[in-house]
Amino acid sequence: MSLPPLPRPASPGPACTCAPAAAPTPPAGGGEPDGTTGRFGPTHALILLIAVLGLGTGLFLAGTELQTVFALLGGCGAIGAATLTAAGGGRRLISVLAEAAVRSGAGR
Repeated sequence: MSLPPLPRPASPGPACTCAPAAAPTPPAGGGEPDGTTGRFGPTHALILLIAVLGLGTGLFLAGTELQTVFALLGGCGAIGAATLTAAGGGRRLISVLAEAAVRSGAGR
């Protein structure tokens, strides 16, 4: 069973008279034009955390050894860190690692 062909208009539609939108100018302090400083925010981190915890729990409940679960999740984390480093030129990951080192050194 096949569908009948769609009817085609006899002539092309009217030309668009819209003016192109101007490109947004970046803010003076740097960052994205909409005021954010990057694409990976706290909501994304929460979703990633829930996904990793759910994956680990699912693997453990399926009978995978705990050592294997940790190895698989560590590998996923390493791939994610490498991807973020490659996409952001390494600056963001280095700043996150430096912040974590300072916070751990300060006893927080």
